Amino acid sequence: MAINDRLRDTFVEALALEDGVDVENLKYREIDQWDSVGHMALVAAIEDEFDVEFETDQVIDMSSFKVAADMLRGFGVED
Repeated sequence: MAINDRLRDTFVEALALEDGVDVENLKYREIDQWDSVGHMALVAAIEDEFDVEFETDQVIDMSSFKVAADMLRGFGVED
């Protein structure tokens, strides 16, 4: 499964998103579920799914689906 597919599933599950949410264009604090508490749950879920550990700066900078996908590619996670 491609990074974007796995990441999309992780976003949906971690943030309890409903059908129809445009996950790939989602940005931090754009929806109620992605607040500071939801952000930490999302970060933990991504770390578990992809077996990575984000640095503090990366956690702070993770402001969108695209940024998260780019960070994973930076860890060497491949499609």
